[in-house]
Amino acid sequence: MRREPGEKPLASPAVRQRARELGIELQYVSGSGPIGQIRHEDLDAYLTRGQTGAPRASGYAARHDEQAIPVIGLRRKIAQKMAEAKRRIPHFSYVEEIDVTDLEALRIHLNGKHAQQRGKLTLLPLLIRALVVALREHPQLNARYDDEAAVVTRYGAVHVGIATQSDNGLMVPVLRHAESRDLWGNAAEITRLAEAARSGKAQRDELSGSTITLSSLGALGGIVSTPVINAPEVAIVGVNRMVERPVVINGQIVVRKMMNLSSSFDHRVVDGMDAAAFIQSVRGLLEHPASLFLE
Repeated sequence: MRREPGEKPLASPAVRQRARELGIELQYVSGSGPIGQIRHEDLDAYLTRGQTGAPRASGYAARHDEQAIPVIGLRRKIAQKMAEAKRRIPHFSYVEEIDVTDLEALRIHLNGKHAQQRGKLTLLPLLIRALVVALREHPQLNARYDDEAAVVTRYGAVHVGIATQSDNGLMVPVLRHAESRDLWGNAAEITRLAEAARSGKAQRDELSGSTITLSSLGALGGIVSTPVINAPEVAIVGVNRMVERPVVINGQIVVRKMMNLSSSFDHRVVDGMDAAAFIQSVRGLLEHPASLFLE
């Protein structure tokens, strides 16, 4: 089955998740539900017969099937924005490893003590707190650059764009005034924005106006990435996955929880020294998490 361009397949979140894991484009799957919803058994049938209706080849048999997937709608807008950002902005990336052993211990402690009353914390609110504090010393990174007017606007407010994957593609809901909330306040707002983005209910003003962006793929984050700047911002901080690995401390090999930050900057207005100093400030805050709360 092939739907008309722009026609969205009907499926539950669980079916969409399974389709992503199987690498199946729902656009090409027939739905057997009452109003054409795609069910798990439809995915099974697609896997068995393939999109042409013929039994699927197995083992090492050669395959000759093709899929032409139009780049339309939101996906097309994303592609255009990414291409424009790379064309106009001279990116440079800076990668630093962070020892997050103490930070993770703090997160676990806070969840054990406050999760029932205030909700669970992921690492994101702690990372955002580190950005808020570090940007006080490095305000040139919390900025937007109008290259046509040749004006850099620095912001006191920290509006953090949070790169979020949805069924419709990459979206960047904006956590406004991250500097004005505590960890749990930011955590609740992050959850609300992510749900709105993934369900397609995010408002226009919730998807624009960020001053710096945080990009994280969680467990899929790899060890290094080169994130694309969310123009017209001048910086994006990419979070790689946390892993345990041996490190040398005071001449002794110990196991620590380590995580890399892979960040990109607009070299037209951000010098390498400034970018490095900013990330080192973030590193110091994350490795000594008590400093996140010193005013």
